[in-house]
Amino acid sequence: MTKEITIYFDKPKPFEPSNIKPLNGIVGLYFIFTQSIDIQYPFDKSKLLYIGMSERKTNSIGSRLLGHYDGKSKNLGLSNYRKVEPLLFTYINFEMLKSIWDFRIEDLESYFILNFVKHYGVYPICNNKSGFEILKNKLTTNFKIDWKYFK
Repeated sequence: MTKEITIYFDKPKPFEPSNIKPLNGIVGLYFIFTQSIDIQYPFDKSKLLYIGMSERKTNSIGSRLLGHYDGKSKNLGLSNYRKVEPLLFTYINFEMLKSIWDFRIEDLESYFILNFVKHYGVYPICNNKSGFEILKNKLTTNFKIDWKYFK
């Protein structure tokens, strides 16, 4: 029996260190997006640039976002978008989904990326890895993701 759960995102925060630091120690997914630039994907427009994850408290959402912020992650797309406009981010704390998600956080990230591909036709513009591993698992949870959030 598959459960359908709707995912709503928290209020966006400006992508800057003062908003990122409180996320140290938190494991989960994070979403980086533009304030006003619409990216034309094959099926629809979105402001979403990147879906990322932190799998360990020692490499938390806070430290991953700081790496993107200061360029240490070497994601040129994110660095260059940040040069032309302030970015925003939101995140999902993995602790909140553990009771309904039976797989690893890596699989949850794949699920979100592939769901984005289904709705928009390609990976978010600053993501460059694939998420096909999740297709090997038998899913017991189906997430309805509120992609309109990034409109």
